[in-house]
Amino acid sequence: MSEREVHEMQKLLRAAVRSVAREELERDLWPSMLDRLSPGAAAVPWWDWALLAGTSLVLWFRPEMVAALLYHL
Repeated sequence: MSEREVHEMQKLLRAAVRSVAREELERDLWPSMLDRLSPGAAAVPWWDWALLAGTSLVLWFRPEMVAALLYHL
């Protein structure tokens, strides 16, 4: 690269860094993050409970299926 290209690149980089540094957030994001992490936010769908119940019944009546279940996990 020539000396002129290097100076052009430096000028462009400085302009980009200054523009990013001048931007500020419109609002604080921490309250939104706390709302998303609240313990009541995660709900278990009904089909997960149905799969758990079905798997439990199969393992209760057919204990030899434990090996097959472990193989597929």
